[in-house]
This record gives sequence, structure tokens and C-alpha cells, in this order.
Amino acid sequence: MRVQARRAVEELRRELGGGRAGGDDDEALMARLCRRIARGLEARLGSGLRRVINATGIFVHTNLGRAPLPRPVVAELVPLLDGYCDLEMDLDSGRRGGRGRGVDNLLTALTGAEAAVVVNNNAAALVLALAAHASGRQVVVSRGELVEIGGSFRIPEILETAGARLVEVGTTNRTRLDDYARAIGEDTALLLKVHPSNYRITGFTEAVDGRDLVALGCEHGVPVLVDEGSGLLTPSDRPQLRDHPSHRELIAAGCDLVCGSGDKLLGGPQAGILVGRRELILRCRKHPLYRVLRPNRFTFAALEGVLRRHLTGDELPLARLWADPAQQRRRLERLAERLAAGCGRGAEVVEANAYLGGGSAPEAPIPGLALALPADDAVLRRLRTGTPAVVGYLREGRLILDLRTVDPADEEALSAAVCAAFEPAATAAGSTP
Repeated sequence: MRVQARRAVEELRRELGGGRAGGDDDEALMARLCRRIARGLEARLGSGLRRVINATGIFVHTNLGRAPLPRPVVAELVPLLDGYCDLEMDLDSGRRGGRGRGVDNLLTALTGAEAAVVVNNNAAALVLALAAHASGRQVVVSRGELVEIGGSFRIPEILETAGARLVEVGTTNRTRLDDYARAIGEDTALLLKVHPSNYRITGFTEAVDGRDLVALGCEHGVPVLVDEGSGLLTPSDRPQLRDHPSHRELIAAGCDLVCGSGDKLLGGPQAGILVGRRELILRCRKHPLYRVLRPNRFTFAALEGVLRRHLTGDELPLARLWADPAQQRRRLERLAERLAAGCGRGAEVVEANAYLGGGSAPEAPIPGLALALPADDAVLRRLRTGTPAVVGYLREGRLILDLRTVDPADEEALSAAVCAAFEPAATAAGSTP
């Protein structure tokens, strides 16, 4: 701070050259100095996290924090975070209780699993399961499922970190049940199946269904671990998710362990969900890594709030992706009216695809409507750097705003931000000395 202040003073002195440009008085000079110091600190330290209005139509947008929490859940978090809560206390007995017991009960109720445990993210859930059950032993996995997930983490590296020995079976494009069967030996600890996320092989392909893998595991006494990835807890009738196995379906099929993400299709905070057979989950919970990977009270509180909404059937933000076309059109026309009144900009309702995002159904667009108005890269940048920040996208020389990923409560702020981005003064707003 001191270094930045001295630098700002020296720069201002050099610019003034011993005189006061434009007749600035002491108060004006001090204001200029403060602004200069603030800009310097921001350039060095960063501006901090900012709220962003996501108008891309991509719901699980990893660059924008993945799934947003439902507003009612956020409101419930405040009294649990600005004071104390019974995170590890049984209030009835006054003794220490189990951390996350409420979340565990909700997960077992939703998935049908015997037990559950929660860690920091899905990669952590996978590492914990492998470390607890396969350290120093073999894990059999299809070569076509050795994918790289977000942040350049690769499945083989995760296995290595957990101390497991990888046994690849099949080829990149085709793996059969016999491939797994031939690889099973006395040192085999787990059969692993991994959701491919954004990775897809098409054409001459073959993969083993989870149910068949479970039957093979039962025959040889080898547990089956499935990395579902996206946190789909219960079956969905949406076309984009009909072929995506949920945790409940995988558990019902006999999978011994299933893991997934909390901040994708589940719609909660970043977390790793691990459900399955009681004795296997208990072994994970007792492993030393669990103490390293367990979440804090924010994660448990937010996750519990979201899971309760799953259990009661309350609508989550994800449902907006499949909003009724008539409802979509009404929202878009209302925004178009605001833009016309606020800054005289004409906008048109057009067809546009939304996506689940986060590696879920990447080749399955969700048809719908969006708003389009003429724009260029400069407008797009001013939207991103404005207040509030807005992220849309350009298509054929037009700015596309998809409201399916915008909270209705943000529509007025979105309208004001778009108008500001089109104002000529917006480019000069940050140039004040």
C-alpha cells in the first residue's frame, strides 16, 4: 500500500511539472491521487470477485462459478454463517455429533444408497474412494474412459495419486465385457467406470453398460465404482438427460460406489458426493484423507438447503432451461421494451440453443428463444467490464442474450447494463485521471 501510494504521488508530480493543470484545487488533486492509488492497487491485487449476469444460455458455466444457488437457500445461509451452528454438535445431548449427518441422510433418501459422504469436489471423492479401497492394488478401467477433466486433471494421474495401479482394458473406441473379465485377478480392488464429460467418440464404438459391469463384479467379488460426474441424483425425463444414468439408477443397478459433483446438475455448492454400500462408505470416512478433504460449514449448509429442495420437489434454477416457449417470449419481449425505452435500441426475439454445460450432454442442445441486437466485440467487452458485469455472446454480428440463465430478478439490471454498454460515454468512463 505504501509503495503504491508513493509511486502514485511521484507520477502525479511528474505530470503536473510543478504546476496545477486545469487549475485543480487541493481537493481535486487529492481525489485524482486517490483514484490513481486505487487503480494501481486493483491492477496489482485484482478487483476481487464480481457478480456476473450470465446471459449465455449455458447453465453450468465453469468460468462463471457453475450452478447458481437458489435464492431461498442463499437467504437461509445467512443466520448459519454470521453466527454459529450445530455443525458437529448434538443439541439434544450436548455432545459432539457427526459432521454432515443431515446431508448424508438427505443423500441416502434421494439416491437409495445405504450411506453417503461428502468431500470438497468430485475429483476428491474419486481420490478418497480409490485411496480407501485400492491403494497399492489394481483398478480396471476402459481405455476409452481415461479422460482429462477440468483443470488438466487426468484420470490416470488421479489413480496414481491415490496409490492405485491402473489396468487399462479395451481400445480407445471399443471395450467389451470380456476385456474387463480377462483383466480381473487376485490383486484387483475395483472396477471403475468414468463418465466421459465433454469427451465423445462416435462411429465404430462400443462400451460396457454399468449393469453388466456390476454383474461381472458380483461374479468375481470385485466392487464397482462409477464416476457419474455431473451430480444427477434422480432420473430425468428431459430429452438431454434421458441417457444419463442418475445416482439412484446406478445404486439400484447394484453399483457399490457412485460419485458426482455438487455444483453441476445437482445445483448446489462445489462438493464431491460419494454414495454406496455402508461398509465401503464407512471405510472412506475413516481414511486419513477424509480429514483433509472434508468440506466446511458453508458447503454443508448450502448443500443441505439444495438437497431439501430436491426432496420436496421445489423448482431449482436449472428448470429455467426448459421454460415454456410462451414464457420465454414474454420475458424477452419485456426486456426488448425496456431496451427500446431506456436507450432506443431495437431487439428481436430469435431462436437459440441453451446447454447444460459442465460436461453434461455437450451434444444435446436445448432449443428455445433469445434476444438479438446488432453489436460488435467492443460492446461485448463493455458488457463484461460494466456494472453489473454481463456475459452474452455474438452470433453473425448480433449480441445474443439468453434469459434462461438469468434470474428474473436481474432483468432490470441487465437492461441498464446493456444500455450503458451501447452509450458512447461508456468507453470514456474509465479514462478519468
